Amino acid sequence: MRHYTVVLDPWPEGDGFTITVPALPGCVTQGRTREEALRRSQEAIRCHIEGLGADGLPIPDETRPPTIEVVAV
Repeated sequence: MRHYTVVLDPWPEGDGFTITVPALPGCVTQGRTREEALRRSQEAIRCHIEGLGADGLPIPDETRPPTIEVVAV
């Protein structure tokens, strides 16, 4: 079983989340609740990995979890 860090980005309207997977560029999903978004992220990751395999591309492992920082501009 593989493990990937997902980033939950709340929607400005406050009624949902967009999820990205830093170790799998292009793997994105969303959901109206945190639980729905996380469930969909599992589906999106599985689908993304299957697509990589079908294309003969390597499946990335997450070697280090990403770090999120806030910067002032």
